[in-house]
Amino acid sequence: MELIVGLGNPGSEYAANRHNVGFHCINRLAREYGIALKQRKGRSRIGLGRIEGREIVLAKPATYMNLSGEAVKLLMRHYDVPLAGLVVVHDDMDLSLGKLRLRQGARAGGHKGAASIIAALGSQDFVRLRIGIGRPERAEGGKTAGGEEVVDFVLGDFTPADLEIVEGAIDRAVEAIRCLLTEGVTVAMNEYN
Repeated sequence: MELIVGLGNPGSEYAANRHNVGFHCINRLAREYGIALKQRKGRSRIGLGRIEGREIVLAKPATYMNLSGEAVKLLMRHYDVPLAGLVVVHDDMDLSLGKLRLRQGARAGGHKGAASIIAALGSQDFVRLRIGIGRPERAEGGKTAGGEEVVDFVLGDFTPADLEIVEGAIDRAVEAIRCLLTEGVTVAMNEYN
């Protein structure tokens, strides 16, 4: 059994936010492989199915982003998933809009959801697929945006032009996950990074 978790914030008010791109990826996987995300288990909305012949749990934590680790830990225990069987998909401001980065064993890099999972599991030795959302424009005076500007940015919705780029990135993310499951992490990293 393998666990693929998309990170985001629950609730309709967050549905189109940049921070919820992990949820969108899980939704796309579920549609493509006919996996219904209707069950509730381990503080998550989940679906069980097969992707490329592998038994998979798709999950969207029902916790807020910074508490994602609680939900992931519960699911891993319930389904007896090893660290090597965990894939976490989330947004990343340090990547340009639409860029993908697949890594195993990476630090949180400032992402509160990833940090929560690392803290809950006591390890960073799992696969992360990051989808670039870019950064907010520089603040007046040329200073890098930070603090509230960053929060407003990640909790803001994609513009229509940005959404088109992100939809293409989600398509590539689904292909990267398929490659990861069939060819392994090294091949997937070489192909999609």
